[in-house]
Amino acid sequence: MALPPPLVALNGAQVHLGATVLFQDVTLSIGRGDKVCLVGRNGSGKSTLLKCLAGEIELDEGERFVQPGARIAYLAQEPDFSRYATVADFVAGGQAEPQAYRVEAVLTAMDLAPDRACATLSGGESRRAALARALVDEPDVLLLDEPTNHLDIATIEYLERELQGFRGGLLVISHDRRFLQNLSKRLFWLDRGTMRETERPFDQFEAWRDEVFAEEEAAWHKQDQKIKAELKWMWEGGISARRTRNMGRVRRLQDMRAERLTRSRARQVNLGIAEADVSGKLVIEAEHLAKAFGGRTIIRDFSTRILRGDRVGVIGPNGAGKSTLLKMLIGELEPDGGSVRRGTNLETIVFDQRRAQLDPDSTLRQVLLPEGGDNIWVGGKPRHIASYLKDFLFAPAMMDQPVRALSGGERNRLLLAKLFARPSNLMVLDEPTNDLDIDTLDLLEEVLGDYEGTLLLVSHDRDFLDRLVTSTIAVEGDGEATEYAGGYSDYLVQRKAAAEPAAAAARPAARTAEPAAPKAKKKLSFKENRELEELPARMAALEKTIKTQEARLADPSLYAKDPKAVTKAGEDLHKAQAELAAAEERWLELETLKAELEG
Repeated sequence: MALPPPLVALNGAQVHLGATVLFQDVTLSIGRGDKVCLVGRNGSGKSTLLKCLAGEIELDEGERFVQPGARIAYLAQEPDFSRYATVADFVAGGQAEPQAYRVEAVLTAMDLAPDRACATLSGGESRRAALARALVDEPDVLLLDEPTNHLDIATIEYLERELQGFRGGLLVISHDRRFLQNLSKRLFWLDRGTMRETERPFDQFEAWRDEVFAEEEAAWHKQDQKIKAELKWMWEGGISARRTRNMGRVRRLQDMRAERLTRSRARQVNLGIAEADVSGKLVIEAEHLAKAFGGRTIIRDFSTRILRGDRVGVIGPNGAGKSTLLKMLIGELEPDGGSVRRGTNLETIVFDQRRAQLDPDSTLRQVLLPEGGDNIWVGGKPRHIASYLKDFLFAPAMMDQPVRALSGGERNRLLLAKLFARPSNLMVLDEPTNDLDIDTLDLLEEVLGDYEGTLLLVSHDRDFLDRLVTSTIAVEGDGEATEYAGGYSDYLVQRKAAAEPAAAAARPAARTAEPAAPKAKKKLSFKENRELEELPARMAALEKTIKTQEARLADPSLYAKDPKAVTKAGEDLHKAQAELAAAEERWLELETLKAELEG
């Protein structure tokens, strides 16, 4: 497949970061119609490479080519709004010849008010404004650095549709797998300073990466064998008395050994979560929650029941009320109506997407050890802070750097390091995936999948949700919130299925001669009501029995005193646990039936 003529290209590009070569001998081009993704570890130089293509950074070596007349638009991870008063001013600043109708059209598409002060924009609004600036001048080339950060799913899907119809050249950096799968047709991989390229789509990246690593391992093994043979030749007398004809072979051996010393693979983040004692089976039970601010309804009549080990995703547009709902569920905010019952023995940690728990002026050492010292307790064991920070890819020299000097991805890793050291059995993560590279996301997903506690996860990463959560709460706005089984893809299917009967009911029904349906049941029977009233006391008694038997089994002297008592206590414990599970299921069944009949 012949590549289109380049609109922008790099040839033999090299950039140094201090004494370190960030990347070298990079040659790539973007032509009209190209849709290319650029992947690589955090810190590998992806953003720097994009800035070089945009002309924001000068190359140390090599050449940059731009087709005469080609317009290039660049979206930075952290756009600078400081020189602009309003959103319209900022967006118009991206045009070579500002035209008011274009600014108005793109701001309408992005649902932004032109006279909105830049200083008042939220994270999602700032990202939409920056995208509007990039799109407003109808560029020939779009260079987008993490365009989906802080966007809600609806805006991400809108952006996908816009970019799928874009006729110019596109190069995008993103951690959002679904976004890259739906968009990219070629793939650049910046790995340890070297650029690799393939015509494969993004969904084949992992297979291609593994092939590259396998070929690399085979080449390293072959070189090791050659070094071994050359060393054997040298020590067995192949070289003697400074023979000139053999010195070239010795120099080649020295070069091979020096090359072997440079071999490296990017270090993997070593995530691990300190888990607390097991919580009660019931974690959170909310009934008919309601919340409003300033006359605006945020949540209306929402109920849910979250059990130990559940992994619940929370999705919805920015500003719809996801964080408000979470705060009510975990007790940080009182509802205006309804009630929340929380289980026993809960140890909660909260990841805030704004990273408010990180003081910009504190050092990494002070964040992890606010009381001083050199050791941090992780899972009940002391770890030296330097060793622990290495697990999260921080060099020891960074311990005394201020937080403000870190990138977005580094700040996320630091907050995860702070939180994961604390024992927990309920984890609340609000947009933890922003700024993390794909490899770190994979590991985070694996660690959360193995977490035995309960997880509440706010995310706009559709693939991450599909891989991880067991149910999804969709906060739709205007007070509407509904829970669906499964991940994001399951939510789409169920929402569509629910909409079809409603649409059918709205159409006039044809007259039929069918017999009248039997009279519907309007309330619970006397027996069902009596059972529903008695179940809470029964569940409380069973929970007390379980605690008693657990305490008996925890006594190390019990077996020595009475081995049969151990067996009996174990049997009683399992029986009580089974009865409690059955009682809870029956209670939930009756409550659901009651709500349906009354509603």
